Amino acid sequence: MKIAIGVGCRKNCASETIVALVRRAIARAHCEGSAAALYSHQAKDLEPGLIEAAAKLEMPLVFLDPKLLDEAAPRAVTRSEKVIDMFGLPSIAETAALAGAGAGAELILARISDSCASCAIAKERQS
Repeated sequence: MKIAIGVGCRKNCASETIVALVRRAIARAHCEGSAAALYSHQAKDLEPGLIEAAAKLEMPLVFLDPKLLDEAAPRAVTRSEKVIDMFGLPSIAETAALAGAGAGAELILARISDSCASCAIAKERQS
């Protein structure tokens, strides 16, 4: 099973926080050992903690165009008023996971959060 891990974070969030959250999410979703990549909003492409976390996790990191996230937004299950105000999306983590996993993807773990980061996991639609 290929999974897409959506990550949102505040500015200057420590890589250690993101790594721990992603590992916790993978364990909760029972998808250890699955092929995975991290996905986030294009606006996060210079965020050092996120870039470092991807390297520590040895996962590709893909920054998605806001239009792709907007297309996935109706399938998100949680809402953050702060994220809606800033990005016009209900959840960076969920929309990034859903968009990263492709059309028809489904969440296998709704957004979980830590002090400065959030994470969600989606899987691609099975044929």
